This record gives sequence, structure tokens and C-alpha cells, in this order.
Amino acid sequence: MAKPSYGLAEKLDKPTLVNMYRQLVLLRRFEERCAQQYALQKIAGFCHLYIGQEAVAVGVEAAIKPDDIVITAYRDHGQILTRGTPPGPVMAELFGKVTGVAKGKGGSMHLYDIPRNFYGGWGIVGGQIPLALGTAYASKFRGDGKVTICYFGEAAVNQGAFHEALNMAAIWKVPAVFICENNRYGMGTPIEVSSAVVDVYKRACAYDIPGVAADGMDTLAMYDAVKQAVDRARAGEGPTLLEARTYRYRGHSMSDPAVYRTRNEVDSERANDPIPKMRAWVLAKKAAKEAELDAIDEAIEKEVEESIQFSEESPWPDPSELYEDVYVDPIRRVEMK
Repeated sequence: MAKPSYGLAEKLDKPTLVNMYRQLVLLRRFEERCAQQYALQKIAGFCHLYIGQEAVAVGVEAAIKPDDIVITAYRDHGQILTRGTPPGPVMAELFGKVTGVAKGKGGSMHLYDIPRNFYGGWGIVGGQIPLALGTAYASKFRGDGKVTICYFGEAAVNQGAFHEALNMAAIWKVPAVFICENNRYGMGTPIEVSSAVVDVYKRACAYDIPGVAADGMDTLAMYDAVKQAVDRARAGEGPTLLEARTYRYRGHSMSDPAVYRTRNEVDSERANDPIPKMRAWVLAKKAAKEAELDAIDEAIEKEVEESIQFSEESPWPDPSELYEDVYVDPIRRVEMK
């Protein structure tokens, strides 16, 4: 069997490869425990897990800079963790505790970490795409060198906001990468049923921008595709539409039994799990030994367990918090500048 070729990812150093593996495992273990805590009724409301799609977020994060901007949809746990937000405040937000990243007000769908340039977590399908246009336009206007990464699902590409935002992004040549996480199902509807054009990347031709399809089940393939798009955006060449072809192993949300898929389909996709794939690459590159990766696995188990304990011990928000953070305080905003 021929070894895969990863282009720019072939140049990644050993510490970066190990960190990518670590992030993959962190995202998987965090989400598995989220499912458990939801079943125990510690997490309420909507909860959309990222299990299976981890390679997308990890590959993206390795290809961008800490001061680049990330904005996403409501399946957002993975992206905020890759930004470097500690698991404790993320889990606490899911628990609705005041120590959460949004003070317990946002829950699973509305995670934010502005100091790490993570701008949500948006619940309206496609609603974040015009917002990403705005942050990217601001970066171009200021000349700050930042690139905006915008995640959305394949169901969002049939929203008017998608077309309008990409059209304007192309006209203005904003520094943005629009990443469609195509997990093939909009809730329970296959893309073949909802879309006349099922290859999302092909829609880029309507805006005269590059359209790229990448293996969203392969962390290094994602890095390679995103790095090229980010470099292009940073060089002033405008946006890219990138389709990350991925698959979620769980239902759309915790309330979805996923009866619209066969067990054989899910099992065949599990054979393409990004974590063993990345582990094999790390070992092949001699970036770490088996024992070192096992130690990472154990450390992450402990880290996620500590995030649950932190959340359980954290206080609930005071009722007065209901009236805080509703509007931007212009005086405080000036002071922050």
C-alpha cells in the first residue's frame, strides 16, 4: 500500500505532530464524556457532538495563527478546544455554570473565547457566514494580517446568507477561508436529497474563487489544504471555499437516534477514524514512541475528568446575571481599546 503524500504537512516538525495527536484525543474524550454527562442530566438543552469530525478542527488550527479569527456553527466544542481554551470552562459552560466561557448563558451551542479570537458558536444555520465576512473585511480594512476561518455545515450552503456573503467576500477579496464541514447529513437529510450540487466545493465557481475538496477524516490532509488557503488569503489573494468531507459518528444531536443511517454505513466510516491514522503517522515519523502516546492518552483522560469535577463544583450564575452582557457597554469598549 502506497504511503500518503501530504504536501505542506510533510514539513511539520515532531512536536507539532504530537500536539495534533494530543488534540485529536482531547476532542474525542471530551465529547465522549459530554455524551455521558448529558445522559446523567448534568448537561441540558441541545448538545451536538463532534465525534468523527476531529481531524477538521485540528488540521485547521495547526494551519493558522493564534491571532487569526475563528467563527463557527453550533457543533462548536471541537473548535474552541483546539483554540487552546481549557476543557474546564468549556465543560462548565455546558453545565450552565458561571465559570463557563459564556458565564453559563450560552451552553453547548454558543461557546465564546474572545481573548483567543474564538467568536462562537452560532445557532442559526448559516447565520455566522455573514459575520465572518464582517470580521474578514475589518481585517482587510485595518491591515492587521489576520485571516478569518468560518466553519459551517453542508446544509448551510442552501441558505441565502451563504451566497450573499461569499459573493461579497469575493468582490472585496477579504482574507477568509470558508470551510464547509460536509458530514453528509443535514440533521437526518442526506445532501443528495437537499442539494442539486452535492460537491460543495464546486459552488466556488459562482464567485470566481478557488474551490477545494479535502479529506476531512485526515488531519494532515486538512492541514495541507487549509495552509494553502490561509497563505493565499494572507497574501491578499482573497477567500477560498474549502469542503472538508467528513462524517459524524453520532446523531445530529443527543436527541437524534440516527435511524436514517445503517449500521454498516457507520461501521465502514469508523474504519476511517482520524485518530488511529494520526497515531500511525506519528509513530512512522518517529515523532513519539508508543509509550509516550499512551501517556498522552492517560493524561487527557485525567484532564477531562478534572473538567467534569470543576464543573460540578462551580456555582450557578446569580439571577442578576440575566441582565448583564445583553448590550455592548460603549464606555467599557473604549477603555478596553
